[in-house]
Formats: sequence, C-alpha cells, structure tokens
Amino acid sequence: MANINKPPNLTKIQEPLATLLGNQGFNYQVYDLLPIPMEVFIPDGTAIFANQAMRELKNAPDAFMLVDKFNLRDNPLCLEILGQEKMDKIFRGETCCFPDIAAPLQNLTNRGPIFNTFIELTTVDLSFLPIWDGDAFLYTIVFFTIKNKYHGRDDIAKAQEYIRQNWLDKFDLYKTAQVTNLSPRHFQRLFKEVAGITPSEYYQNIKIEKIREKLLSDRLSIEQVFTDCNVEYRGVYLKLFKEKFSMSPSEYRKDKLNK
Repeated sequence: MANINKPPNLTKIQEPLATLLGNQGFNYQVYDLLPIPMEVFIPDGTAIFANQAMRELKNAPDAFMLVDKFNLRDNPLCLEILGQEKMDKIFRGETCCFPDIAAPLQNLTNRGPIFNTFIELTTVDLSFLPIWDGDAFLYTIVFFTIKNKYHGRDDIAKAQEYIRQNWLDKFDLYKTAQVTNLSPRHFQRLFKEVAGITPSEYYQNIKIEKIREKLLSDRLSIEQVFTDCNVEYRGVYLKLFKEKFSMSPSEYRKDKLNK
C-alpha cells in the first residue's frame, strides 16, 4: 500500500498523465477525491481551486475564501515562509519539491489562509506540479503532505462528513445532529463555535461549490448543472451563487472557460 505521508515524486510524471491533468475542467471532480490536500494556482498566483482535503485542513468556513480571493504570490506570510527564490521558481513553471517547510499554526491563523482551525500544524512538505500547454504555462498544482497534530471534536467532524456525503439530499438538522448524539440545539451551537458557520450554511456552501465545479465544464447547460445538484435553477441557490461570486452562473462559466 502506498505511503500517503510521502510526498509525490512529481519529477517522474509521464506525458499522458500530464496531458490528462491539463484538461482542467474535467479534472476538478477528480482532484476533489484525492486524500492529499491540494490547490491550483494560475500564473499570477491566484488560487482557482482547493480540493475537499485542503478545505478541511484550512477549516475554511466558506470555500470561496480560498478560491479567486487568495493569491500565493502576494501573500506576505507565504512569501516569508517560502522566500522569493522559491516563489520565482514556482511561477516560472518549474517542478518543485520543498520538504519540511515550517508553517506554525499561530502565524497562519493570525496572518494567513487558515480559518478557525483546530489543527496544530508543525511542518509541511510542498510539491508543485506545473501544467503546460505547449509553451504556455497554464497553472501549477501544489500538493501538501501535512505533518501535524489534531486537536478537535470528532463529533463535529462526523457531522461535516455526513453533510458532505449527503449534499444532494435536502438538509435535515435533526438527522445531522443524530450523527453526533447531541440535541439539535446544542449541536447547532457547537458546530458554529468550531466551524464558524451554522450546519445549514456549511451545507449551502458545499452545494454552491458543487454547482461551481460543474460550471467549469460546458458539458451541461446552466439549468442542467442546477438540476444535477438537486436544486431549482431559479431558486435560492441562484441568488446565493450571485452573492458569492458577484456574477451569474453563465457569466462565471464564460469568465473561467475563456481564460
């Protein structure tokens, strides 16, 4: 069985796999299934994707805090941790592996892209895989091999996992609270203390993130994307999507697929 704690050897990636990874719209759903936390950054340093494992690591109460808003090149903390020389190599499109990068939790919580986490982070192995299309550098994928200690609540983690597994169904506070063996009222209060948002908001964010991912491929119409996510196109999630991204789903798709 492969050792998931060992950083991937990205220098030996085969050309067919590199070609597959270059099919950006197709692979977002694959990236989301990977157990290793990962993010995707375009050449200007902007994060355009964070998989589920990364969102859990950063305990981002809203996935949209990580997408389109966080810039690796401009972040003072990340520049301090990596240094300008490493940052330049990454965004020249080089394959880079940086073991044992110190990333203390206190600094990350106060100054960087981690939100209300209950993870005590020690060091991180970072592996950057650039994706090229001929002479054009498209984006870089960074894989995080985490060396950490976890201090948190298993009951809330179970509830989050239950919500993620049942995101297609209508949200049910009582069923979700049963997973934790807590009363709905106590569960809802405790969930917000840990995650920074309510269980229903957590569910909504996952649903909107699934809509966003499906929009990154033009295989489905806009209305079919919403239907596939088991919500009405002209219902509340259309409004929530516009609030999150300040644009309509069709505008978002056009903007991302034309880059």
